[in-house]
Parts: sequence; structure tokens; C-alpha cells
Amino acid sequence: MSLLLALALTVVPQDQTFTCTPTAVWDGDGPVWCAEGPRLRLAGIAAREMDGHCRANQPCPDATAIAARDALVDLLGGPRGTLAIGHVRVRTAALSCRSAGPAGGSRTAAWCVLADGRDLSCAMLRTGTVLRWDRYWRDHRCD
Repeated sequence: MSLLLALALTVVPQDQTFTCTPTAVWDGDGPVWCAEGPRLRLAGIAAREMDGHCRANQPCPDATAIAARDALVDLLGGPRGTLAIGHVRVRTAALSCRSAGPAGGSRTAAWCVLADGRDLSCAMLRTGTVLRWDRYWRDHRCD
């Protein structure tokens, strides 16, 4: 197994800080693929699934999955093409992230900050395309 694949399959332990240089996005709450290996799910928010549905146990925003994905892509520097598997390529400065623990599969739930200092989950809420997921939001604050 390659080192990159091993990193991609590893969940960053809770409360550990890490760097994520986004390379690709699937939908409005992730996964976001990081050049450093991890795949992250934005903590504390919920977006529609790419097929348009919402899971029964999570908040369901009115915005479409495409609108949420595109909002995240825009925050991460805009589209740079697509991968054969459907992810949108992005290129932006590295994010500073703190793990909130496992998010299912090989994803790490994370609170991340953009290079300009904005909290990424809060920035996504401001787009109106995702909803706050109180179960995971806990005491997180937006400035």
C-alpha cells in the first residue's frame, strides 16, 4: 500500500491539529480530499447528498446538493476541472484543521480555518446552502 493511500485511509485522532491542502470536493460538507492524505468532512454542518436526498437522521437544507458543493468549491478557490469519479478539483492555500474525530468510513470530521482566517463551517453556513447540525456543532462559535 502506498503512503498516500495509507494516509487517505487514516482518520486523524480527535483534537489533533493538521494541515489540509484541498485538492477535490465531493459535496457541500465533504469529503474534501487533502494533498496531505486525509479526507475530511466539515464538522457541524449538513448538506444534501449529491443525489438530492437527505439522510433521515440529519438536517435537510432547502438548497440543492449542487448549490452547496459549488459554494464550498468557491470558498476553496473555484473549480479547476473534475476527476473521472465526479469530484470537483480545487486549488487553494492550506487549511488549518482540528479533528473532531471519525466521520464514517475513512473520513475525519474537522473544524477548518481558511488562509484568510475564516472558519470554513461558518463560511458555509453563511452561504445558506447547508444547515447547522446541532448534534455535532456543540459549543462551536462563528465570529
